Amino acid sequence: MRTYLDFEKPIADLEARLEETKRLAQTSNVDVSEAVTVLEQSIDKLRQEIFRNLTRWQRVQLSRHPDRPYTLDYISLMCDQFIELHGDRTVRDDPAMVGGFCELDGQTVLIVGQQKGRNTKQRQQRNFGMPNPEGYRKALRLMKLAEKFNKPIITLIDTPGAFPGLEAEERGQGEAIARNLKEMFMLTVPVICVVIGEGASGGALGIAIGDRVLMLENTWYSVISPENCSTILWRSWDFKEQAAEAMKLTARDMQAARLVDGIVEEPLGGAHNDHLQMANKLKTVIIDTLAELNALDPQERIDQRIDKFCSMGVVVE
Repeated sequence: MRTYLDFEKPIADLEARLEETKRLAQTSNVDVSEAVTVLEQSIDKLRQEIFRNLTRWQRVQLSRHPDRPYTLDYISLMCDQFIELHGDRTVRDDPAMVGGFCELDGQTVLIVGQQKGRNTKQRQQRNFGMPNPEGYRKALRLMKLAEKFNKPIITLIDTPGAFPGLEAEERGQGEAIARNLKEMFMLTVPVICVVIGEGASGGALGIAIGDRVLMLENTWYSVISPENCSTILWRSWDFKEQAAEAMKLTARDMQAARLVDGIVEEPLGGAHNDHLQMANKLKTVIIDTLAELNALDPQERIDQRIDKFCSMGVVVE
């Protein structure tokens, strides 16, 4: 059963009427084809109107939609012969961070990304997409392996943040993320990073240092979530919508601030409406970007990567 967000209620009402009209046609001899056509046109027009004028908070809601494709969904739809690799060789395997080698359009690549769960059991297993230090150490281990065999790296970012628990801090959460930042700057292979859902704080940045950083249309990328920002400023979650507007955290905002390199359009209604179409769009963009990066000398890629991130936040008067 499809899940509707609060601002999609007018669409839900029309689609319910459409289903009721179709059932009427099946149980009687009444010709409702004209009514069905009118309703379908109305739904399409309403959907276009709603999604053309989304607020920043509504895009945050879409980035968290429970039916939205996650990392393993994209891997299964875009890639062939995926071999998942486990463990950081120090503590344990972290199910919140997945990665492995696969074939993408005939080219072997490494894909690493955060993974959320679909139901309560999976969410607990995946720790709600919040990696522990061993998750980031696993990601770095796999990236170094890809570099050893000269294979491009693709990271898929979708996390509400790195796990903030006491045990994570005891095992060096901050150090693990910081080491990833340092090492990813110096990787000699092409690195493409894509925000596919939530991109929160250092938990996202820990796998987001790349030659090209892309965002899907209905995603967000910021140092803090709107709810937590609202809690700090107003001592309440009630001002999360105002916080989202002030934070300017959407894909368009990030591109305007030159913090990301491009935006991948989603199907009308969001990525959750058509997983295959979204995966095909993303695959095309990744393949084209890889072709561009493969043409560069490794040292040139590293220099451009460092220059790009060092220029962020610099104001020249």
